[in-house]
Amino acid sequence: MGGQKAFPFILKMIRPFPGSIVVMFLVACVWAIDVSLRPYILKVILNRVTEAPSQEIFTYLAFPAAAWLLMSFLLSSIFRLYGYFVEIKMIPDLRQKIAYSCFDGLLEQSHYYYQNQFSGSLVNKVDDLINSIPDIVQVTIDRFFSHFLALAIAIFVLWQVNAKFALLMLSWTTLFVGISIFMSRRLIHLSDIWAERGTRTVGRMVDVLSNILSVKLFSRIKQEKSSFEMTLQKAIQAEKNLQWTYFLMWCVYGYSFVILQGFNLYFLIEDKRQGLITLGDFALVLSINTAIVEFFWNLVKEISNFSKASGKISQALRALVVTPDIQDRRHARELVVSKGEIIFEDVQFSYQGSDPLFQNKSVKIESGQKVGLVGYSGSGKSTFVNLILRLFDVTSGQITVDGQDIRHVTQDSLRANIGMIPQDPSLFHRTLGENIRYGKANATDEEIVEASKKAHAHAFISALTQGYDSLVGERGVKLSGGQRQRIAIARAILKNAPLLILDEATSQLDSVTEGDIQDSLWQLMQGKTTIVIAHRLSTLLHMDRILVFDEGKIVEDGTHQALLTQGGLYATLWNAQVGGFLPESRVLREGYND
Repeated sequence: MGGQKAFPFILKMIRPFPGSIVVMFLVACVWAIDVSLRPYILKVILNRVTEAPSQEIFTYLAFPAAAWLLMSFLLSSIFRLYGYFVEIKMIPDLRQKIAYSCFDGLLEQSHYYYQNQFSGSLVNKVDDLINSIPDIVQVTIDRFFSHFLALAIAIFVLWQVNAKFALLMLSWTTLFVGISIFMSRRLIHLSDIWAERGTRTVGRMVDVLSNILSVKLFSRIKQEKSSFEMTLQKAIQAEKNLQWTYFLMWCVYGYSFVILQGFNLYFLIEDKRQGLITLGDFALVLSINTAIVEFFWNLVKEISNFSKASGKISQALRALVVTPDIQDRRHARELVVSKGEIIFEDVQFSYQGSDPLFQNKSVKIESGQKVGLVGYSGSGKSTFVNLILRLFDVTSGQITVDGQDIRHVTQDSLRANIGMIPQDPSLFHRTLGENIRYGKANATDEEIVEASKKAHAHAFISALTQGYDSLVGERGVKLSGGQRQRIAIARAILKNAPLLILDEATSQLDSVTEGDIQDSLWQLMQGKTTIVIAHRLSTLLHMDRILVFDEGKIVEDGTHQALLTQGGLYATLWNAQVGGFLPESRVLREGYND
C-alpha cells in the first residue's frame, strides 16, 4: 500500500520544480558523456603522442588537449548550475512543501486517528519524508539515470574498439541489473520493516518521556528500560537482517568486478600482441572499465540508500497519507447559529469494533437551555458531546443545530460556534497570553486580561516574572492543574461561543476558587445553550434539565428536584456521593435495577 502511494506522492511534491528537474537530467547527461569521452580523448592523445614528430607535438595535441580542458570547464560549470538550481532553489523548498503537506494532512485527521497513533511516531514519519524524498529524487536522477546512460555510451564506445569488450560489459551489466531487480523487492521489504521498527522505538521513547512522572510515581523505571530494550532489540535485528542482505549482494558484485577485469586484461593483452589495437585503445578500454566498475560499485551503495529511503517513505505514507474518516462534504456550508437548538434524531452510534452505544437516541435541547449530564463512567456522556463536536460521526440518524445537520456544515464553523472547557485541558508550549488568545485570534491585550480576571487567573499570572509572556512548558507542565483549568476557562470566556460545553470544568480547583469561578461561568452561560458534564452533582443544582445516562440510554430527564422526587438512579447517585463526587462502582446501579 505504501509503495503504491510513494510514486504519485513524490511526483506531486516535485511537480512545482520542473526547471530544477530539467537541470538534474542535463547534469546527468553531461556527466554520463564525460565518463566515456575523456577516455576517448586520452586515447587520441596517446596515439598522437606515439605518432607525432617531436618538433610538431604541440600541433598534433592542440585539438585533443583543448577538448580535454573544455570538458573539464563544462563539467565544473554544469555542477555549479546544479548547485544553484537544485541544492539552493529546489531542495529547501521541496522539504518545506513536504513538511507543510504532511502537517496539513495531519491537522485534517479525525479524533479517532489520534487515538491510535503515537504523536512522537508521527513526527518521526514526517521527518523521514522530509529527508528521504529529496534523497530518493537525487539518487534516481543523479545516480541511476546518469550511471545507466553512462553505461550505454560506454558500451557503444567499447564496440568501436572491439565488439568483445562491449559484449563483456553488456554481459556483466545484465548480471548486475538482474541481481539488483531480484534483490530489490526483498531489500525494500526489509528496509520497510527496519524503518517501521525504528519509528516504533522513537514513539516508545516519546511515550515514556512524556509520561515520566507516572513512570517514577509507579516505580516503573526498570520495567520501562526492559520494555524499551526489547523494542530497540527488534529494530537492531531488523537492521542486521537488512545489512546481511546487502553484504551478500556486495560479495556477488565485488567478485564479478574482478572476473570482468580479468577477461578485459586478457583480451587486451592478446589483441595488443597481435597488433589489433593501439596503445590508445588499450588505455581507452582500461579507463572506461575502471570508471564503470568504480561508479557501479558506488551505485551498489546507493541502492542501499535507495532501499532504506524507500522503506522509510513507504511506512511513513501508510500512516500519514490516510483519507480522514471525517471530512467536510463537497458543498458544506458555514453553520449559522441563531437560537442554539440541538436535536438528536434517531441517532445510532458505535465505536469501531464495539457494540452500539447509542440506539435510536432522540433528544431535544432547547435554545438557551442549561443541561447537565450525569452517569457512571462509560455511560455515554462524553460520547454525547463528542458527537455534537463531530469528533465522531453518527452511524445513522442525524444531529442538528438550529435545523442544520452538522454533517452538512464545515467542521471549522461547527466548532467555532462551540466553547469547550475540558476536564484535563492541554496547553501549548507557548506563552500564557498566546494560550488564552487561542480562543479569539484577534483579541486585544485588554480582552485577554478581562477574560483572565473573570476566570480568576489574572492574579497568579501577574505574580509571574514575565506575566502573560511566561512560557507554560510542554502541555502546560509548569502550571498546576487548577491553573491550567483557569487558563482553559479564560480561553472559553474569550471565545464567547453561542454553544457551551463544560466537562468537569472546575474539578481541579479548590472550593474557594471554584465558588468564585462558578459565578463567572454562570454569567458566561447566560443566553447560551449549555451542556455540563459533572460528577459533582451539586454543580447541577441550577440546571434547567438533567439527563441521566446509563449504558448509552437516557434513563431519566428532569430538574434536580424532580429527579430526586422520582427516587430513581439520579436519587441513588445523589445519596451515594462521597465528598460531593459520584463513586465509580456500578454496584449501586445493580441495586437500583433491582
